[in-house]
Amino acid sequence: MTSELVFVGLGLSGTDGMTVKGLNALKECDKIYAEFYTSTLIGTSTGDIEDAVGRKIHVVHRSQVEEEDMIISDARTMRVGFVTAGDTMLATTHVDLRIQAVEEGIPVRIIHGVSIFGACPTSLGLQPYKFGRTVTLPFLETGHQPKSPYDNIKQNRDRGLHTMILLDIRADELRYMTAHQAIEWLMEGEKKWEEGLITDKTVICVASNVGSGSEKVFAGYPQDLLKKDLGAPLQTLVIPGELHFMEAYALVDFAGAPREIIDEEE
Repeated sequence: MTSELVFVGLGLSGTDGMTVKGLNALKECDKIYAEFYTSTLIGTSTGDIEDAVGRKIHVVHRSQVEEEDMIISDARTMRVGFVTAGDTMLATTHVDLRIQAVEEGIPVRIIHGVSIFGACPTSLGLQPYKFGRTVTLPFLETGHQPKSPYDNIKQNRDRGLHTMILLDIRADELRYMTAHQAIEWLMEGEKKWEEGLITDKTVICVASNVGSGSEKVFAGYPQDLLKKDLGAPLQTLVIPGELHFMEAYALVDFAGAPREIIDEEE
């Protein structure tokens, strides 16, 4: 058998979200592993992927990828596929796996998939190169709320940059943070730290189920968004920095933002 480790990004939704190149590569694999703890493939079961590629999919948990060597061990003697939702090299866990393979002399192939990092800005009509550091909001546990996400969003906005906000996933517990929970997280943070990041007039964007048939985007003020049905996870937030006039029009026309934001940018 051929020794190889093939990383394939499945895209954001459905088995038809992966590239033809990725599909063909997986059909050639002797064994396929998948992880869905960093993200999940919207509206798609493991069985759906198995039907598409004609191979058994072995789902692994975080500890198995980070602490065990079965993937590398198999790749020494066979062609092994490793699939993830979105793109395939956006998590440090996957980069570490790639490093291990390279250091052992195992050939590595990477087949990219559509990622939220490109899809979310373009769905909202925002310019991707105007984004600053991405942050993740964690579930609030025992009242602990780290200030670092708030600080990083504020630093981006002070520089005029947009911030993409990823929401916590606990796949093993089937817990996915909702947009409403994320907005409440930010409002609670403002009550604690009072640095003016979140006000009644702060525009927040919500991208729900991006890349799927149920994709919806919203933009509005915090209290207004809390009253709306924003769809179900997976969801991503964006807090815009300085808007180009075309971005302002896009948020109004695509996401229902208050029209007054156009006047502010003109």
